[in-house]
Parts: sequence; C-alpha cells; structure tokens
Amino acid sequence: MAYTISTSLAVYFVIWWITLFLTLPFGVRSQHEDGKGTDGTDPGAPVLARMGRKLIWTTVISAVLFAAGMYAYRMGYFNIERLSKLMGVPI
Repeated sequence: MAYTISTSLAVYFVIWWITLFLTLPFGVRSQHEDGKGTDGTDPGAPVLARMGRKLIWTTVISAVLFAAGMYAYRMGYFNIERLSKLMGVPI
C-alpha cells in the first residue's frame, strides 16, 4: 500500500496548511474599514480575526479534500501509470 499512516498525515497536513492560508482573509475587517483604530497600530490590522472559527472551517474543508483525494487514489485515478500517460512521460 503506497499510503502509509505517516504519508497520509503528511499529505493531510499540507492540505490543511494550504487551506488555512486560503481561509484566513475571509470575514476579516481591518481597523481602517471598521473606523476604530488604536493609536500606534497599523490601520490594516484586523479588528477581530476569529481564528477558532477559521481553524474549524480549515479542518472541515481539508478533511473533505483529503477524502476526495483518497477516494480518487483508491479508484485508480492517481496511479503512476495513468499520470505518466497523461503527461506523456514513458515509464
């Protein structure tokens, strides 16, 4: 089996990390947009980041993407023969 537990965890971690960076800007209001700036801070600093909510959404989205990838792998869409033929690389 090509996917061991450690490989699966590494792939999930990479998907989770990329998804975290994709979800960070959603729902963030800067101090400039909110009109409540604090002296000595950057006007672009977030008023309320809501990191707990973002971490939960990141985990859910990553789990769905990982499950879809594992399903595609199990069905044979991500095997070396198919991918090499798709890219035109002889084995």
